[in-house]
Amino acid sequence: MWGQVRGETVFCLAHAPYLGLVPTGESLPLAKCRLLAPAEPSKIVCVGKNYYDHAMEMGDGVPDHPILFLKGPNVLQDPETPITAPDFVTRVDYEGELAVVIGRRAKNVKAQDAGDYILGYTCFNDVTARLVQQEDGQWVRAKSMDSFGPCGPWITDEVDPGDLAITTRLNGQVVQQSRTSRFMHSVPALIEFITASMTLEPGDLISTGTPAGIGPMADGDRVEVEIQGIGVLANPVALPKIKR
Repeated sequence: MWGQVRGETVFCLAHAPYLGLVPTGESLPLAKCRLLAPAEPSKIVCVGKNYYDHAMEMGDGVPDHPILFLKGPNVLQDPETPITAPDFVTRVDYEGELAVVIGRRAKNVKAQDAGDYILGYTCFNDVTARLVQQEDGQWVRAKSMDSFGPCGPWITDEVDPGDLAITTRLNGQVVQQSRTSRFMHSVPALIEFITASMTLEPGDLISTGTPAGIGPMADGDRVEVEIQGIGVLANPVALPKIKR
C-alpha cells in the first residue's frame, strides 16, 4: 500500500502518488509499518560516471555526455531486505546514488521545465557484479540481477537535488562521501538528455550516478546509503559464497 508520512503516522493512499494524493481515510503508526521500495517503475534509467572522481576511479576517462544504461524493475529491493547474488558471482559492489522519481509522462523535456515532471527523490543502491561487468564488456547482466536495486526508504519532494550530501557506509564505516553539487550533469540536464531519446513514464526512476569509493561487499555486511533531507536506505548483505 502507498502512504503519505506525516510525523510518525502514515496516511494510506488509494493508489500511487503520481496518480494524485487520494487518501483512503485509514492511517497507521509508522513504527508498525514495513517499508517497501517506494517505486513501481517501468524502467530504471541509470547514469554512469556522473561524478568526476568516480570517472577517474574507473580509469576510462571523463565522458563528454551522460552515459546511460537500464536496470529492470526486477532489481528493486526493499529497505532492510537482503542483497543477494547467484552463486557464480564472486564480487558484488555497492554504489550509493540519488534517484529521481518521475511524476508524469516526459518526452523532449527542456531542462528549465524538468521540475514539472519530478515527483520527488529517494535513495538508491546501484549494486553491481563488478567482475561480471568487466568480463562482459557491457553492463546489463552485471547491473540487472535480482535485488541489485535497493530503493527507499521513501520519496520526498522537500529537497533541492542541486546540493545534497550523500554518504555510503559499510558496516558503519564511511566508504563514499560527496555532494550532488559535484555532478557533471545536473538533474534537469539529465532529464533533458534522457527524454530526447526515450519517454519516461510516471513512476520511472533515474539513478543519477555514484561518487568515488565504490567497493565490494561480503556475506553478513550491512550497507547504508544516506542522503541529506531524505533519510537512510539500509540493507543487509547475504552472499554465502563471498566471505570477507
